[in-house]
Formats: sequence, structure tokens, C-alpha cells
Amino acid sequence: MALFAVLQTTFLLALLPLRTYQNEVLSEPLPLTPESLNVSINSTKQCLHLQWTVHSLDYHQELKMVFQIQISRFKASNVIWMGNYSTTVKRNQVLHWSWESELPLECAMHFVRVRTMVDDARIPAPRFWSNWSSWEKADAQSSLGDQPLYVFPKDKLVEEGSDVTICYISRNHQDNISCYLEDELTYGKQLDQNVWAFELKNVSFLRKSGTNFYCKGRGIPEGVVLFVSKVLEEPKDFSCETRDLKTLTCAWDPGKDTGLIQLPSYTLFESFSRKKTLCKHRNRCDWQVTQDPQETYNFTLVAENYFRKRSVNILFNLIHGVHPVAPYNLFPKNVNATHATMTWKVYSIGNNSALLCQLQLLGEGKVIQQHNVSVRVNGEYLLSELEPDTDYMARVCCAYADHFWKWSESISQKFTTGEAAPSEAPDVWRDVTFVSGHPTVTLFWKPLAKVHTNGKILFYNVVVENLDEPSSLEVLSVPAPANSTKVTLNQSSYQIHVTAHNSAGPSPASTVAISGHPGNENVEEGRMNGTEDGFPMSWKPQSRNATGYVVEWCDGPQNLPCILRWKNLGPTTTGTVISSGAFRPGVRYNFRIYEISTKRMAHLLEKKAGYLEELAPSYNPQVVMSNLTSHSFTLSWKDYPTESQTGFIQGYYVYLKSKAGEKCHHGFEKTVLPDNSVCCKYTIDNPDEKTFVVKALQPESVYEFLVTPYTSAGEGPLDDFTKVTTPDEYSHILLHIILPMIFCVLVVMITCYLKSQWLKDKCYPDIPDPYKSSVLSLIKFKENPHITIMNVNDCVPDAIEVVNKPEGSKTQFIGTRKSPTETKGTKPTYLDLLPTEKNYSGPGPCICFENFTYNRAASDLGYCGHFPVTPQAPPCQLGPLTSPENLLKTLEQNYMNSLGEIPAGEANLNYVSQLASPMSGDKESPPTNPPEPALCSEYKMQMALPLGLASPPPGEDSSLSSTTLSDPSQRH
Repeated sequence: MALFAVLQTTFLLALLPLRTYQNEVLSEPLPLTPESLNVSINSTKQCLHLQWTVHSLDYHQELKMVFQIQISRFKASNVIWMGNYSTTVKRNQVLHWSWESELPLECAMHFVRVRTMVDDARIPAPRFWSNWSSWEKADAQSSLGDQPLYVFPKDKLVEEGSDVTICYISRNHQDNISCYLEDELTYGKQLDQNVWAFELKNVSFLRKSGTNFYCKGRGIPEGVVLFVSKVLEEPKDFSCETRDLKTLTCAWDPGKDTGLIQLPSYTLFESFSRKKTLCKHRNRCDWQVTQDPQETYNFTLVAENYFRKRSVNILFNLIHGVHPVAPYNLFPKNVNATHATMTWKVYSIGNNSALLCQLQLLGEGKVIQQHNVSVRVNGEYLLSELEPDTDYMARVCCAYADHFWKWSESISQKFTTGEAAPSEAPDVWRDVTFVSGHPTVTLFWKPLAKVHTNGKILFYNVVVENLDEPSSLEVLSVPAPANSTKVTLNQSSYQIHVTAHNSAGPSPASTVAISGHPGNENVEEGRMNGTEDGFPMSWKPQSRNATGYVVEWCDGPQNLPCILRWKNLGPTTTGTVISSGAFRPGVRYNFRIYEISTKRMAHLLEKKAGYLEELAPSYNPQVVMSNLTSHSFTLSWKDYPTESQTGFIQGYYVYLKSKAGEKCHHGFEKTVLPDNSVCCKYTIDNPDEKTFVVKALQPESVYEFLVTPYTSAGEGPLDDFTKVTTPDEYSHILLHIILPMIFCVLVVMITCYLKSQWLKDKCYPDIPDPYKSSVLSLIKFKENPHITIMNVNDCVPDAIEVVNKPEGSKTQFIGTRKSPTETKGTKPTYLDLLPTEKNYSGPGPCICFENFTYNRAASDLGYCGHFPVTPQAPPCQLGPLTSPENLLKTLEQNYMNSLGEIPAGEANLNYVSQLASPMSGDKESPPTNPPEPALCSEYKMQMALPLGLASPPPGEDSSLSSTTLSDPSQRH
């Protein structure tokens, strides 16, 4: 024991100097400068990797130290980053540190240096930094080739939403280089003479193949591809379950795809067993249950990609997470019209643990029965209360009976029950029309509902029973799916029974009674308004013994064939709402309400008409205008049908426009049309009044009118005004005068046309014959009533008297006949017409010609005179006149030759005989002792000359000249 104490004391004394030396060493500042600094470049991650050592430490020393690092770019003095790195350092330990550059390392030269400071609690203050290490250069450009243009970084992988810096190096700084991000020009900043940098903020994911960035100058474009990854999401809905207590399956929702070809990795780790497994799928992972009695599991799911990690955790109990496999072999058996037995099988779990199975019966997609059955291997259940001939589907799923967690997947099977006789009578109605006093009945019936048919309807039986002859039955079979038939009856009363048949039998009968005589159709029609739900209507019962009511209507408009519809109602019902998907606004629907008696006879109770929604009229009536006068006209539109309109016609509006802008008449009101024109409007509030008289109008004025109907929804279209012009106020009086006159003129013209030949023969025959003319009988000769008519064939005139007169004497002749004493200024000229002997000197017979048509004055004298031709008169060669025809031609020729010398309208001819005496008292007469005629005969001949050649007797101021036509032998 003493020896042990001595040894202990010796050991402690030996350690005391060593402790003292250590304290002295640690109490002094140590200049621990970093050494062996080495810088390397990782172009893939764009990192500078640094490594260095501290050689000044003793072998037994281990100190906590802080290293300060400076990084410069382009030149050592351009420090761009400085930071501290703390760690515990041993002697000759190689330290490592990395720095990621935002700017691609290829685009600039970098310089790095390091210094250190002891940061150990055992070293007393003050602490100070060591000297900087020498600058270490990192130059990635030295490995580049001779290309004129480089773009960095190559194939950069970034996360969506981050910032990226891209640069290019140009060997020729004189090149004009442009850079584009997905064809969009991008602007950067110049870092060095040949280096430009571009900062892309908040980059977004475009496509899995990456985002393109390229630059182009004079040469070939250069570019890089940025691979942008979506942010890795945390797995959702992480859960685990087992189907057979042997294998666990964990599943989750991985969220959105990151958009990279390389998918994130998923690892499942269990903390109790310290086991983990790499999942083969991105949304589920399997875990094998071991034989140990472990029931609780603590799983951690880790999702990881290049940028980040995500993890979720779950605590799972094996017994509480049993999800059985779906059952199988589900079949129906012993199926009839109302029952069916369902059987199925299940997979065992563990030691044949019991499963709770749920059996559901579905009809028309809805669950109508649901039953729970406990099953170990085989399941069976009897379904009852089924409908005949109905399609059903049975569905089964199961769950773990010891601890329910969730149902298994379900299996299903369809089946159909057997047929049964129809359970309800068809709904039957009739339409009765009378032809020649005999009723023709059209029967209609509605198809039975599926729940009542109990099978496929094959045909309908129609039994017609004559109530007056009970033994007379008529049976008709109508194949399905027909829903109507027509029966012709006589004037007896009938009952008609209709039944529906399927393969199992007939349905109950539906009975309709028909009377042989038409019922009362004179029922006043009422009006009603429709609503969104249909047509509400009500009625008053007429009999207390009614067994029901029927409402009848047509679904379509009145201008289309009637699609008969009806609704059967109970005996206590006095109102209903008729609705149909076929009802349309603006269509008139007529309803008839029948009361059904105990004998199934239908009696018309009421008629109703209505619109689901009234609309304004779609067109205006065709208006006929009549009785137009200067102050009024009548409008009528009697052919306008009011029943086929889009609403109940409540009346009519009569619009009247005046071109003169007159004030509205009594009963009219001023209104403004949609085109801002002003007119007058008259309201007719009686829809049956279809005639209107417009009064108080102005003569010879232009008016425009329009008649439009109106309903509760509005009026008809305001277009197509009709113009009308009122006549003159006296035009009708003139018409009463002018029309008869025109008629009389027409009658006279027609009569003259028809009697033209008669008038010609009477007044001016083609060959003038004085003996045939009746005009001479009208002439009264006062001086010589015994005058006779000379035969021109027996007379040859020998002289013509040519009378010249001024123009002004023509008017004087028209209304006045001059006496012989008033013709003093006249100087007649005689033309010798008959040839005479050269030595003729004695008197001879004379013939005097006179034309009463041109000179009535000569006829009043009663005699003719022969005057010698004046010497100044030029001779005229007549030639031989051997016949009256030649005489007339000669007269005409000489007369026409004289027209050139005598002014128009101043010449007249008087035919006088050679022995005619001048008028007594004529100052200008020839010698007073002419030879006296031995015998003188006076002839008066009718000879018509052209109009305008006749002249009145010479007046007082007229100047006459005479010309004598002599025989050629007498001219020389």
C-alpha cells in the first residue's frame, strides 16, 4: 500500500512540468497561417473547390479555428465575395470547402486566398488573424479552344423560380453579337472587354427538353440549354394497408411531375426495425411483414431529387389497416317474377377470419335493397319483393369483421325477373265524330308504365258491346305497340272494353261508354292564362254521381294535326294543372273538360282556351279600302282570323299619317312611332269590330294608314303603311256629267259609223245626181218657185265670170248679202267658153250658169248678162269643147292656172251665158245697147268647188276684173 502511494506521488510530480509547459504554449498567440492552398474547378456544378492544411499545429493539438476566405474576379484586387468557415483542426489535416459561383467560371478568372484565427476557448484574448495566404488563381478559360464565340454554362440544371446568369466570350470584340431567350432578344451587361453576362430572373418551366438560349454574330450561332425542374412537392395522402396480413402496401400522391427525365427517388424507412427499402414506383411501395409479432409500424417516406428532399411520416397498426380482396363468382339462381337467390365466394384472411359482406340490389341505377351477410368462404342470400319483368343488378363488397377499416372492391351481376300479367288497366280515351248521324269512335290508350306491364305487351283486345243488343259483341285485336284504333257504330249505345296482354295474361279492362246521339256541344268557351308550371284550371261539378273527370287537349298548334292528350282525374277533384313539354309560347291551346258518369258516359262540362305565354301579333290583317270620297274612306279586315294568333286579340290600332301634318281628329291621339315619325292613333277595343270609317279628311290630300291588332303582350309590326289620296270635292259631280256625255258621244259615233253609207248616199253620193239628192228639197226659192234643174249634157257654157275680191271682204260675206245697188265698184270679167264664128255679130241663144254653192248673190238677180271681154284681158286657148266633160275639164284647168295670179281666198267663179245682160244701174257695165237676145234661157247648175275658193258677193270697196276666153280665131 505504501509502495502504491509512493508511485502515485512520483507520477504526479512528473506530469506537473508537462502541464506547466502546455499552459505556457496555449497562453501565447500562435501564427497559424493556412498552407498548401489548392483551388480546382467543377464546371458541372460551377463550383470552386478549395483544400488547404495548417502545419504549425503540434501533433497533440486540436483547436477550433475560423478561416476567412476572399474570392476575386478578373484581378486579385476585385474582391467579389468574402466569408468565414469554422471547423476544428488537427495538425496536417486537409481542409475542404466549396463555393458555387453565380457567374459561369469559364467567363472569368478567379483568385482565392485564406487566412485563419484561433477561436478556441482555451486561448486567451486577444485573438488575431493570421497572415493571408498567397493568391491562388483559378482560370477555366485556359482550357478553351480557338472558337470565336462561347456561351456558358453548358446544360445547366436549375429549379423553377430561381435566377440564372449566362455569359458569352467573344474572341473578336468588334463583332456585333445579339443573344436570344426562346427567340426573344435579351440584353445584358459587359463584364470585361470580351465578356457579357445576362441575368435571367425567375425562370419558368417550358418543356421537358429544356429552354434555349443562344447568341449569334458573324459566325455560327452558339447557345446552351437550360433544364428547368418544377419544384418537388411533398407526398400527399400517405397511407398503408394490408389485404392478407402478409404484405403491407403504402401509397401516396406524388403531386405534380417535376418535368425532368430523371424522376425523383422515393425511399420507405421504418424506424422501429431500422429497415428501409427503395420504392420501385413513384406512388406506392410494398413492405413484407415478418413473422415477428410486430403490429405497429412507423414509416417515413423520403422523396428526393437534385435540388431538395421531402418527407412524410405515418404510424400504422397492421390489424387496423386490413383491406380485403374483392369477392368473386357472384351468380343469381332460382329467379322468378318476385324472388332471386344470390351466391358468391371470398378470399380467406389469416386463419379464416370472418368477413362482413354487403349485398346491394339496384334498379334503374338506384339502391333499392341492402343487406349485410357474415361470410368466411361462401356467401348466399335470398332477395324477395321483386317486380316482374324488371332488370336488376346485384353488387357485393366485403370488409374485415374484427376491425372495419374500408370495403373491398365490389363485384356486380345483372339479372331479370320473370313476367306476370299486367297489374293495371290501360288509360283509355275516345274521340267521337258523327258522319251522317252515325258515330265514328277513335279509341286511344296510353302505354302502361314499366312497373305495371310486368312483361312485354304483345297486343290489345278491344271488345265492342252493343247495350241495346247484349248478344252482339265485336272483338278487335290490335298488335302492340299501336295505341289507337277506329270503330264505326250505329245510333245505339255501346260499351267498349280495352285490355292489354303479355305472355302471362291480360290486364284488368278499361271501359268507355258511347252514346248513339251527339251530346251538348253548345258550351261557352272560357279563357285562362298559363304559368311556368302549365295551365291551371278548375270547374264546377254538375252531378254528385260523377266517377271522375277527363281533361282533353291537343299538344300541337291548331294549324297542325291534333295530337290528342288527356288526363284522368278522380271524382273529388275540381281543379288541376295541365303541363306538357310540348307547350310553346304564342300558341293557343283549347281544353275540354268532361264529366264521367257512373255508366262511364262522358258529358262535356266546360271549354277553355289559353296561351302559355301571350306574344305580340306576328302579322297585320289584310285591309281593304272602299267608299273613298274627298272627306272619308272605309277600312275593313273581315278575313283576319283571331283564333290562330299569338295571343288573345283585344282590339285594333288604326294609325293615320297626313303629309300636310294636320291635327289629329276626334277620337285619335297623337303618338310617336319607333322611327320618330308622328302620326295619329285610334283604338278599337272590340276584337269583333273589323270595319272603321276614317272621316274629316281634306280633299286632294295624301294620307297613310295602318291597322294592327294588339294583345296583352303588345301590338303587331308597325310597317307597310298604305297610301291613299282623297279626290277633288267636285270631281264626283263632274263624273256624273262627263260620263253620260261620253256615253252619248260614243252612241252617236257608233250610230254614224253604222249609218255612214246611208248618210253618204243621202247627202253626197259618189256621182252627184241632182235628181237623187234630197238636199234640194230643203231649199226654198222665193224669187222663182218654178225653177228647174238643167241637164248638163244638153248645155255647153260659153263664158266664166272670175270675181276677185280682197281678203277683208270674206268676213263681210259670211253674215251679209249685198243688194245689186251695193256692188258699184265691181268689174266682172267674162271668159268666152264657146267658139263663135268669125263673122258672128248677131244675137243668138244664151245660157247662164250659176253655182249657188259659191255665189248666192247672183241667184238673187234673176237674170244673167253677157259682157264683152276687155281688151286688156289676155287671150286663152280653150280648144274645141264638144262635150260637157271636156267643158268641165277646161274650166278646171283654166281656174287652176289663174290661182297663181289671184291671191288665195279672193277668187270666185260665176257661170254666165253669152247673152246675159248686165245688172241695171251698173256703172261699169259695157255699152248700153248690146244686142237683145231673141231667146234667153237661164240655167242654174250645182257645181262644188274646193273649200276656200268660194267668196262672198263683192263689196263696196272690192275691185273686180274680168277676163274673156275667146276662140282662137278671135284673138288675132
